[in-house]
Amino acid sequence: MSELIAGIGHHKSLLKVAAIMDKELRKRRGTPKHLRVWADGVDFEAERPDYEKDFETFTLRVSTERTERDRLIAGIGDLGDACDHHAEDGVLIFTFPAPGASDAVAARNAVDAIAQLLVLPEVWHFDGSKYRAEPIDVEMLFKGLLQYKASDIHLTPGQKPIFRVDNKIAISDLTGALSSAQIYDLIKRIAPPQYFAKFEKHSQTSFSYHQAGLGYARASAFIKRGAPHLTFRYLPEKVPSFDDLHMPTEIMEKLAKTHNGLVLVAGMTGSGKSTTVAALIDFINRHRNCHILTIEDPVEYVHENKKAFISQRSLGEDVETFAEAVEGALRHDPDVILVGEMRDADTIRSAISAASTGHLVLSTLHANNAYGVVNRIVSFFEPVERELVRQQLVDSLRCVICQRLVPKKGGGRVPALEVLFNDVKSISKAIVSGDTLGLRIGMQQTLSASMLFEFYLHRMYTDGLIDLEIAKESAPDLDMFDQILMGTYSVPRMAH
Repeated sequence: MSELIAGIGHHKSLLKVAAIMDKELRKRRGTPKHLRVWADGVDFEAERPDYEKDFETFTLRVSTERTERDRLIAGIGDLGDACDHHAEDGVLIFTFPAPGASDAVAARNAVDAIAQLLVLPEVWHFDGSKYRAEPIDVEMLFKGLLQYKASDIHLTPGQKPIFRVDNKIAISDLTGALSSAQIYDLIKRIAPPQYFAKFEKHSQTSFSYHQAGLGYARASAFIKRGAPHLTFRYLPEKVPSFDDLHMPTEIMEKLAKTHNGLVLVAGMTGSGKSTTVAALIDFINRHRNCHILTIEDPVEYVHENKKAFISQRSLGEDVETFAEAVEGALRHDPDVILVGEMRDADTIRSAISAASTGHLVLSTLHANNAYGVVNRIVSFFEPVERELVRQQLVDSLRCVICQRLVPKKGGGRVPALEVLFNDVKSISKAIVSGDTLGLRIGMQQTLSASMLFEFYLHRMYTDGLIDLEIAKESAPDLDMFDQILMGTYSVPRMAH
């Protein structure tokens, strides 16, 4: 890795300079055993015996005129074996402690005694070496994920492994603080060659990794401040059922038994969208004789053929883009198509087209609520196309589930849902007109099977799944939730 540069102000202590640079390197690359800082005329090196202790041995090189060298030599006359010196090609070289001596405290004091005789620069170059290099034990990481019941693990230079448990960050003691060299080595070991090449070229990549017997992970590798970082999102080998996920069985089975149209699962990052879609796919796989084709970036849950047979394709490995894969999928005789994510107009256009030609299309989308999904989809298109897209959505959209994970009584997290079924005229009319408020009102009509977050959170509370405080914190409209709680809420009338 290349050297770093920092301006740190004026100091009279070389040990202070070294401590500042050591802290910077720990944040970026991990803990170095060997540190070097240098500027015009001054070159200072420090070495520690292990990764937990302070620096104990030092070398200082000073390029000066002869009169200045004489002054420095005179200044160290009483330092004894805490320091040794010699001249080499006009450079005065100090070593702390002297060869054969071992008093680290005296050596540190001697370093700063000499520093008092110098005018130290304000801007320094610095670099480290001898970082931790032992390979990271991937099996240990996965066992940690299971032990802590964590959803994610973050590997970052200068830190011990960081787990996300019930949406809270926890630093583990599975290893010492990791180095960038260890993380880079792990990425190189577990990434398929084409994904590692992408990481090298574009400084980021995502891929699927399987630790046999323990689970899968969606691995995301990226460069930050010049150093590699790696995140795992854990996925169990066994696809969870609707009951495992605390999802409403009647709604989920209704969707899984749908034979055509577009079903979307929305939510923010980390809300469990991929797991919900996997549970839908697994239900179809167990109950329907059909062909399921998935297109993912990367493949996450791995499905085995049951009653259905499944083809899983990964972006970057099997096909270049979602849109290209969906267009090609229509020639592969699928009954059900999973499009991993709606992320651009071409993908959405292809998915709507497939849903309109007799296929069941499942996909995910980043969104805060179900009734805002339609306008989010339409926003991907140029204004001239939007009216047509709305009309196509009226014909093809069957359901939008938006979910967010909330703390469960007794620990863990469970999904709170908002469900939009395109099942009444008022909702279809609002889709065509782009009326978000009209969608929200339409979802509350008696004839619709739709449900807003506020009603679903109330149901979770009354079923004893979550605490009232959590229900209130999670409700988008607290006043509405309080009225539902007191039994005084009245559904707004549709405008005519």
